[in-house]
Amino acid sequence: MKSLLKLTFLAFLAASLALIPACKTQTGTLMRPGTKQLSGSHKAGQEVYKPLVEESVGRLLAADAQNPGMGPFPKRICFVGVENFTAEELADYKEQLYEMIDTSISASGQYTSISRRYVEPALRAERFRMDDLFIPENQRKLQTALEKDGQPFEYLLFAKLTSGTTTDNRDSQRDYRLSLELININDGSSVKEGCDLSKMYNRSLAAKIRNHE
Repeated sequence: MKSLLKLTFLAFLAASLALIPACKTQTGTLMRPGTKQLSGSHKAGQEVYKPLVEESVGRLLAADAQNPGMGPFPKRICFVGVENFTAEELADYKEQLYEMIDTSISASGQYTSISRRYVEPALRAERFRMDDLFIPENQRKLQTALEKDGQPFEYLLFAKLTSGTTTDNRDSQRDYRLSLELININDGSSVKEGCDLSKMYNRSLAAKIRNHE
């Protein structure tokens, strides 16, 4: 009887150990158009950033088109980057956000965007941070630097990502906002638009059940 139990235990142990490598193996699935996107369990991802960009850019284009004081189209702009003021690290999504915004505004026909391959070296050479470019003197310095490279512009575009968190015991809600601000450096006039999106992060069983009803 003891021998049988021992053999049964050893067989169970061997089977369990055999499953361990399989459990650690990662697989990948190609996401085709229309496939439901993965929603991040701890921070924002594609499900948050894509609609924020689409809506914010759309609002900026519409507002700018209705503002005759901002000048004729297409406008040659210098997109200086994305500032992150959220409670989360953007990691590789910072580059993704830049490209999503830049591609959307360039495809609109309202703007012609200077390549960041010119913009970033000029910013480094002048040692400008994003906030420095709200000072008219620094705007003119950047304009002069890029004109030397054959890349003149009259408008600066800023993107700013912020968040606010509401906590209810173990559950939380995070409200994200993407703001886009376009500044005419010749006269200081500007257009600012943005979009908001909220996301729930649930740890309690009650909240998980409630949000999947």
